[in-house]
Amino acid sequence: MLHQEFLSQPTDEILESLWCLREAGHLTLPALLERMPDPETPNLVRRLTESGLLRVTGDQIAFAGDGEERARKMVRCHRLAERLLNDVLLISDRESEQTACLMEHVLSPAVADAVCAFLGHPPTSPAGEPIPPGTCCSVRDGEVRPVVMSLRDLEVGKPARIVFMSQEFHKRVDRLGSYGVVPGSVVRLRQKRPSYVLDVDGTSLALDPDVAREIYVRRES
Repeated sequence: MLHQEFLSQPTDEILESLWCLREAGHLTLPALLERMPDPETPNLVRRLTESGLLRVTGDQIAFAGDGEERARKMVRCHRLAERLLNDVLLISDRESEQTACLMEHVLSPAVADAVCAFLGHPPTSPAGEPIPPGTCCSVRDGEVRPVVMSLRDLEVGKPARIVFMSQEFHKRVDRLGSYGVVPGSVVRLRQKRPSYVLDVDGTSLALDPDVAREIYVRRES
């Protein structure tokens, strides 16, 4: 039997695309039609408008009713799925993107929160896109031990592999890369005070706490 979530998949794809267009500052009907040139797109927009989830005025389009929250959940599930597939299962970018497109339709809010906690509440997708936070991001009860965590939460002396780095400060990320602090590198945290000191490729590097917070790692066995 077809899962109930897949019955709304085409319209949910419209809502998800509108969220992404808004992030890029291009939330207009022509931009949506360019992004989704399928002949069925206008009909889906009309259906969403009649359902009270969108509002269209000329070339302007906006979320209405529960449309924005529905889009937020889709985007959150998609980007968390990408993180899970990339960082934990080490699936290639192309395959993880295709699989994430399926997973976004079936992850319940509770499962999405569990995945988020499991990953250490990542702020961005592998492509650096912001992951909309869930309730688990503000109430962290410790029931799920994260596989991916901020460098600040890693135990001293434990080796770990860098999984991703926050894209908020691009210049800082580029500078760290010149020292070998890049996704895929194995590091070992030597101390946390007065600054964070880690070993990478035989070199010791001191980091401020706010920099360490931007680096996410996975423990090495």
